[in-house]
Amino acid sequence: MLETNLINNKIHNLLYRIKLQKNIFDVSEKNRLEEIEDKLKTNEVWKYTEQVQLLRKELSLLKDINKQIDNITKIIKESALLLELAINENDKNILIDIKFELDNSEKLLEKLELCRMFSGKHDYYNCYIDIQAGSGGTEAQDWANMLLRMYLRWGELHKFKTEIIDESAGEIAGIKSATINIIGNYAHGWLRTETGIHRLVRKSPFDSGGRRHTSFSSVFVYPEINKNINIEINIKDLRIDVYRASGAGGQHVNRTESAVRITHLPTNIVTQCQNDRSQHKNKDKAMKQLKAKLYELEIKKKQIEKKQQEYIKSDINWGNQIRSYILDDSRIKDLRTGIETRNTQSVLNGDIDKFIQASLKAGL
Repeated sequence: MLETNLINNKIHNLLYRIKLQKNIFDVSEKNRLEEIEDKLKTNEVWKYTEQVQLLRKELSLLKDINKQIDNITKIIKESALLLELAINENDKNILIDIKFELDNSEKLLEKLELCRMFSGKHDYYNCYIDIQAGSGGTEAQDWANMLLRMYLRWGELHKFKTEIIDESAGEIAGIKSATINIIGNYAHGWLRTETGIHRLVRKSPFDSGGRRHTSFSSVFVYPEINKNINIEINIKDLRIDVYRASGAGGQHVNRTESAVRITHLPTNIVTQCQNDRSQHKNKDKAMKQLKAKLYELEIKKKQIEKKQQEYIKSDINWGNQIRSYILDDSRIKDLRTGIETRNTQSVLNGDIDKFIQASLKAGL
């Protein structure tokens, strides 16, 4: 009896939560869905290919949300009917099946509820992640490489497409810096709170004495903006350098100067790309990053209450820390939310959702 009461309470709780999601959709998103469908029926909008792509992406997201609401509602209502059957026939196997379906439904509902926190203007955009090693030589560069792997693994776990746009190898191990493009629904919404200083404490494998070292790396996340946003860039404000790509890439990187670095002189913002054989394509990608960074800079200037961002950040050290990874004590702690875990290897393998969800719920 106790077990059936618990299941019944869970059914009512889930029905209430899914009803809230349905109400939110009907009030704030249903009209938007219809508005996009009407826009795509006009001839005028098809003159702008990228705008059509963005509208289609937003339409797909809204339809997917509505479909998820309907599917979860159906499963919960079916579970309610099966519960009556299980009680009447005193069948514990049916109760096991119901609990399994409800647990899965709750996970889907939690993910849907989390998406509601992606309320920023650019949250559903793709994004870039810049990783920069702090001072500390090989140890810091190895730490930056560990972060690079962590975010690539996170992207894989979420079925996002990931592409390393630029990577500068360290002298002995690790990387000095890297830029990743994360492509997928709500990529920027998921990752935007990862911006900040990440601190590593461990017994260094590069120290023959096995001493404890503290290293820092900065992470900066910004949205991939579309071409319809007008960013004025004076060509006189740019310094464009071409060079031979470094790192993996075979014989090609040793004999052609295809890598491109663009420096915006007024802000000293630097973007670079070396992952394509074509210098022209690398230049286009570097320019796209530059526009995204300049746009993000303008947004941040208008948000005085926000922390200073990557462009005007001082040394990568104790300031602006968001998370400490204390590996010799098997402990990782988010300094903003207090969330802590002992499963360090899982986190370094990309399992950072617990930190992301807590920071989103905290409104960071």
